[in-house]
Amino acid sequence: MTDELNAPLGNLARPRPKLKLPPWTLHATAGGLALILLMFGFWMAVVDDPLGGEPMAAAGIERRPGDGTRPSGEPAGPAAGQAKQQAAAGSQPAGRTDGSEPQTVTIIDGTSGRRQEVVVQGRTAAQAGAPDAKLIEQSRHGSIPRIGQDGVRPSDAYARPKPAAPANQPQIAIVIVGLGTSATRTSDALSKLPGVITLGFSPYGKNIDQWIGRARANGHELILQVPMEPFDYPDNDPGPQTLLTSLVADQNVDRLHWFMSRFQGYVGITNMMGGRFTASEQSFAPILREVAKRGLLYLDDGASPRSLAGQIAGANNAAFARSDVVLDASPTSSEIDNALGRLESIARERGRAVGIASTLPVSIERIAQWVKLVEERGVTLVPLTAVANKPKSS
Repeated sequence: MTDELNAPLGNLARPRPKLKLPPWTLHATAGGLALILLMFGFWMAVVDDPLGGEPMAAAGIERRPGDGTRPSGEPAGPAAGQAKQQAAAGSQPAGRTDGSEPQTVTIIDGTSGRRQEVVVQGRTAAQAGAPDAKLIEQSRHGSIPRIGQDGVRPSDAYARPKPAAPANQPQIAIVIVGLGTSATRTSDALSKLPGVITLGFSPYGKNIDQWIGRARANGHELILQVPMEPFDYPDNDPGPQTLLTSLVADQNVDRLHWFMSRFQGYVGITNMMGGRFTASEQSFAPILREVAKRGLLYLDDGASPRSLAGQIAGANNAAFARSDVVLDASPTSSEIDNALGRLESIARERGRAVGIASTLPVSIERIAQWVKLVEERGVTLVPLTAVANKPKSS
């Protein structure tokens, strides 16, 4: 055992001296790192390399003599003149169409090879393309609808043609509301429901222009949902810019214009909540006067028995419709089927009926199944404008 008592004097193990770097080495290391960062920042600022140094390969395209193209890809000779004429006339290149003319589509059976030609009827420019600029007015919030100088109303310009059906056959319009707030539910409704069903979009939706464009391309009539004050407000708040009974008429009309500017191409508006607001003639009447003034229809969702929408719309010559059945008030498959049955009964009794539902998956599923069989029972499915009360001609 080696310790201070047993080891010979002077032979104790001595600790090795620690390596000490000169102070200048630390400064040199820090300076080198700073120089590297400075060079990297300079390279990022002056070098144009959007691919970040990734490997690239360039392939040349051989131009054959007489191919009729210029280096920029612009057609030369007669082709250039034709292209300019097409651009000036707003025409589509060969093989493309804006949907305004009937098109013949050839369907080939993959099993038997049998060919069948089907004529697809075109849509009007207002239905197929962007909203008509003649039906738009600029407000402080952006574009809002108006009646054209020729008297054309947006509710007529953006209406879907009424399907051909036997005279006196019961008619049913279905409206799905709440689209635009959920990408999954909105996509589900657009992919599963036929164009004859009217779609109501929330003003708070994300990517609203994208969804509106897809819905219009599918042939749907559109309505705008406008949040209105419910009885339990503010505990139950529909959202920003809600129309309120505590505001004066000009303030509510200004808020209405804000909602109207969210997107274009709709045939009318409908209430989102609004039990208290639609029961107040003082607050509600200026809104329906503005709706009529802009050539839109108003759809009452039928949720509040105290709503004055019908009598105010009639007094102001506004196009009007009211939902007869909330189809998914009880959101189960059996209850929705029962509600659809009640809707058919109302249509047979009165000649027409309107049903409204949300974008719940079960609602979309049951309505999509019902649509496939309803015409076999002697009922015609129509867009909302086909069953709305029309305003009198001025």
